[in-house]
Amino acid sequence: MRFEIKEEKKFRYIDEGEGDVIMLLHGLFGALSNFEDVIEKFSKTHRVVIPMLPLYELTLVNTSLSGLVKFIHKFVKHKELDNLTLLGNSLGGHVSLLYTLKYPELVKALVLTGSSGLFENQLGGSFPKRGDYDYIKAQTVNVFHNPEAATKELVDEVFGIVNDRAKVLRTIALSKSAIRNNLADELPKITQSTCLIWGENDNVTPPHVADEFHKLISNSELHWISECGHAPMMEKPTEFNDILEAYLKK
Repeated sequence: MRFEIKEEKKFRYIDEGEGDVIMLLHGLFGALSNFEDVIEKFSKTHRVVIPMLPLYELTLVNTSLSGLVKFIHKFVKHKELDNLTLLGNSLGGHVSLLYTLKYPELVKALVLTGSSGLFENQLGGSFPKRGDYDYIKAQTVNVFHNPEAATKELVDEVFGIVNDRAKVLRTIALSKSAIRNNLADELPKITQSTCLIWGENDNVTPPHVADEFHKLISNSELHWISECGHAPMMEKPTEFNDILEAYLKK
């Protein structure tokens, strides 16, 4: 990671650049490094902020999407942020949606990529072969269209998470919370401009999910990236950034 991770109180985050705020929220097995290319490009024109979500630090009873929304709001108040463009991948997209529904006055725009919130093939619902490295590798590879995107470093990180009892309990709790928080009835309430950027080969939140988001969020536009899976900003960063840049310029 080539950007400084800052620490204040209980928050760990990246804060680069100046201007309108883009806040990035990573997914269940994500990390700050997922957005390196986004930070590199957009910190030249915007203030890019990425809080590290406390996926494994909250008490088990508070390990839920609502717990993450509360954490994000504390962070937003601490940093005195507003007029936000929220960009979320996977579970981070789900949290972005819930945050927008709860605090619409603070959110200017949404960018969702591979977001949960309607339907997802669960990555963290259960791990019947937690100790089987090849199984975990196969599950990680399934996130991407190009198997080479699932680096050994990434597979090792996921393998470490699912073989840590405390972490796997919280991973399962968050996955169950995501299933409970289906937003089909709530999405029509979102009026913020929304940009959907989706991999055509997403196996976790398949293309029909993007179509449904586009249908339910009236002020939305949908962009596809070919030969791309669940994390376009990692697998196809140039295409992702080009779409995002054009959207932000509008």
